[in-house]
Parts: sequence; structure tokens; C-alpha cells
Amino acid sequence: MAASFEILRSLVYSSITNSGFTNVGTPFAHPAVAFDITNNTDGDMFFSIDGSNAYFFVPAGAFVLYDCSTNKNPGKSFNFPEGTQISVKYSSEPTKGSVYVEVMYSTQPGF
Repeated sequence: MAASFEILRSLVYSSITNSGFTNVGTPFAHPAVAFDITNNTDGDMFFSIDGSNAYFFVPAGAFVLYDCSTNKNPGKSFNFPEGTQISVKYSSEPTKGSVYVEVMYSTQPGF
């Protein structure tokens, strides 16, 4: 399987609020087989995939990795859909740093 990465998405701490979710870059341009979220701020963060609800909690200075391809069944395709938009709001207010989203996708058709 061949894979590639989309351009890094980031958002500086001063653009993150707790009154609503703010998009971290653009939506996924490809179906993603894996993505990670790195919280390089000094504040705890909630992340969303629908802009309304918290789906992921990432503490200050931590990261999470979601990988759909590691235990894939032969002939089965599982991914995070093209168009997925990651957004963020803080749980505790950051005073420095940024958050990052990295996306990996398969270049093999049908994967």
C-alpha cells in the first residue's frame, strides 16, 4: 500500500476560544486512513468532527492518533471520510502554542 500526507493543518492558541468550535485548517481532501491531533498548547482542548459536539479530549502537551488501516481486513475499506473537518475549543485557556492535525491517506485506489 502506498500512502501520502496532506498539508499540515494548524491553529495558534490565540485563535482558540471556549464559546464555540474553531476549524483547524481545511476539511480532509481525501479519505484518511489515519490522522493525529497534537495539542502543543498549555491548555486542555476539546476537538470536534461536526463543529457542535466534543468527540476528542486532548490534554495540554499531548497528542492522539487514530489509525483505520492497522488491523484492516483484506478486501474491506475503512477510513475517515473526505470532507471531515476537525475543529477545536478549549477546556482550559491556553497562553502559548498551537494545535496541529496531520492526515495520512492511501494512494491505492479502493483502499
